[in-house]
Amino acid sequence: MRVVLDATPLLGQRTGIGVYTQRLLRELALLAGAPGAPGLEIAATAFTWRGLDDLAAELPPGVTPAARRVPARLLREAWARSEAPPLELLTGPADVIHATNFVLGPTHRARGVLTVHDLAYLTHTGTVGADSARYRELVPRGLRRAAAVLTPSRAVADAVIDTYRLPPSLVTATPLGVEEDWFTAAPPEPGWLAAHGLPQRYLVFLGTRQPRKNLATLLRAYRDLRVQIPDAPALVLVGPDGWGPELDLTGLPAGSVVTAGYLPAEQTRAVVAGSVALCFPSLDEGFGLPPLEALAAGVPVVAADIPAVRENLGRLAGQAARLVPPTDADALADALAAVLATEGAYDPEPGRAHARTFSWRRTAQLTAAVYAAVASR
Repeated sequence: MRVVLDATPLLGQRTGIGVYTQRLLRELALLAGAPGAPGLEIAATAFTWRGLDDLAAELPPGVTPAARRVPARLLREAWARSEAPPLELLTGPADVIHATNFVLGPTHRARGVLTVHDLAYLTHTGTVGADSARYRELVPRGLRRAAAVLTPSRAVADAVIDTYRLPPSLVTATPLGVEEDWFTAAPPEPGWLAAHGLPQRYLVFLGTRQPRKNLATLLRAYRDLRVQIPDAPALVLVGPDGWGPELDLTGLPAGSVVTAGYLPAEQTRAVVAGSVALCFPSLDEGFGLPPLEALAAGVPVVAADIPAVRENLGRLAGQAARLVPPTDADALADALAAVLATEGAYDPEPGRAHARTFSWRRTAQLTAAVYAAVASR
């Protein structure tokens, strides 16, 4: 069975969907190469003109490139209006083609599998960019083409089924995993922090800066926190620049909010591991991986009480992870103050044990089972 995945999210700065795609490719290749594994061949394509030269270097061992140079924007325009060109024209023959990032083009013989990460393009229209807004027309077309639909959480699976009136048997939740390196992440050395302009004691936000990540509410809460606790730790923002309005730092002391920007994976883990707590105030998430990663690194979490985050944190909600309404800045400030009040008394082991129940190997196994089911039809 030849399976081709869309690896376009691997190109450029790696965001959450890029992490999902890379980890899934890696684990699928390991499954394919395991002794006694059924005949599974994993290949990867990318829909890009300029970035295609970088594809092969971004693929894990055991994954072969299968792509032709093509302008992504023109391709999406064609797929929004018609059933051409078929994906096999770009990927070569395949039994299954997995669209990892919301958009599934037409196929000739291959079975199409589509991952829908969230429905923010419908539920929070003012917080998504122009490209994501196109999902309002591209996702329904992909759903009609798909032999199977994957989501990162049960919450998104239920929402997709209800919104698009799909048969439940078509949609499978394949929860994401926590990379093993998070469990051994160590805080940065003081000298490294100083060299990078970062404070020695800090709260951390991890994510691409965009309206859906709800930084405006976080900053209002942080301003209130500084009133309650004048010597509260600084707030460090880690992640790509993204888009959206400028941060409103009115009333905050100089240097109390530090933008670290995009950091390599190893440095990101270290910065999170060295924080007092992770702040995760998102308005909407398909899964919400950073809270689990922080727990794996031994760090408590203050997060938005939204369906996917609540689902994944489970019994830890209210313990290692404090959940608050995403638009309630007062509740967020109080939760941060409560974490600071117990600083030094936090027991990381329950959080780590919970995070270990999420593995990329399981993600790949669930995904491979869907491939086998649709290929056999």
